[in-house]
Amino acid sequence: MAALAQPACSFTTFLGCFRPSPRSFSNIRVHPSRNLSTSMSLQSSEPVANKTDPPTDDDVLLQYVVLRRDLIDKWPLGSVVTQGCHASVSAIWSHKDDPHTLQYCNPDNIDSMHKVTLEVKGETQILNLSEKLLAAGIAHKLWIEQPENFPTCLATKPYPKSMVSPFFKKLKLCK
Repeated sequence: MAALAQPACSFTTFLGCFRPSPRSFSNIRVHPSRNLSTSMSLQSSEPVANKTDPPTDDDVLLQYVVLRRDLIDKWPLGSVVTQGCHASVSAIWSHKDDPHTLQYCNPDNIDSMHKVTLEVKGETQILNLSEKLLAAGIAHKLWIEQPENFPTCLATKPYPKSMVSPFFKKLKLCK
């Protein structure tokens, strides 16, 4: 396989001298049937997280991923995990220039990311959560599976825990 050329973009500039570790994936591909433009990003024009101070040890940067329990019970586990991965990557990429995202993805922090994976009962609950986050200005990605056109999960962009944990405290950890 031919070596991949380094694209010239702001995210590459951010990565600067980042060199993948042996654990990094070298053959990442997008399935040809996936039309990435068909999924929805829900974000406020005025996000709550305007502070750019680095979080303290007690206020770690983290990303919340919320999956639907009804799909976990019906679909193969790998399919549900993939939905969460789609939402997570999309939320990060959509906010790649955000100070918290830059810090979360910094080469010095890349091997110590924090995520919390939670669950809701079904479609109604995930839509309600998305609306609540949108109203509060919490930037997130509600992943809409295509071609079925229904929400499967959501992920926030990285935030300091103290800024977003109140929105998720009533949800169960996904087990």
